[in-house]
Amino acid sequence: STPPIAGIQNMLLDADDSQLVLIDYQGRLMPAIHDSAFVLANARRLAELAKLVGVPVWATEQNPSKLGQTDASLAPLCDRIVPKMAFSGADELHALLSPPVPPARGGNARSLPRHLQKPEAAAPERGTLVLAGCEAHVCLLQTALMLLEAEWDVWVVTDACGSRTERNRDAAYDRLASAGCELVTTEMVGFEWLRSCEHPQFRALQALVK
Repeated sequence: STPPIAGIQNMLLDADDSQLVLIDYQGRLMPAIHDSAFVLANARRLAELAKLVGVPVWATEQNPSKLGQTDASLAPLCDRIVPKMAFSGADELHALLSPPVPPARGGNARSLPRHLQKPEAAAPERGTLVLAGCEAHVCLLQTALMLLEAEWDVWVVTDACGSRTERNRDAAYDRLASAGCELVTTEMVGFEWLRSCEHPQFRALQALVK
């Protein structure tokens, strides 16, 4: 048989390696976003798809005392929502995205010599971040670039992002692509997470995207 092309798996999203990050879908911000109903509907689809395949869902809120809380239809789908004041949410998200460092075990007189001890197994890290949010050219952009700089694999879901103007939104996509982010759509994410029509959640996916 023909051996797989090196690196080909990294060209498609893998549900087991993914985390979903939803940025600032807040009550007082969304009415100002261009095509906000479409953007929010796709954010909900992403979160529901993530739940189908066991992908963690994190969210941020920018200055929630001023911009309100995460949309009521989206918040219950999030595993954790963190507030922030900086436009980038990278610092607040990092503790959620990275697995905890196992504590060092103290030795005692009956301990094995260090070179005979088994190393502590690290928690598996999901290194692919699927991002969507508002505004695309401010909080989403800055979060994505800082996470990219921290060497995460960053994918941005364009049809679930928005800004007050299309010009600002599209400028964000140009810059994100140039920086090395992968630009995808909600349906791309869903079908790549499932990979096959034999996946047990395929019919649920179909219902979400139709």
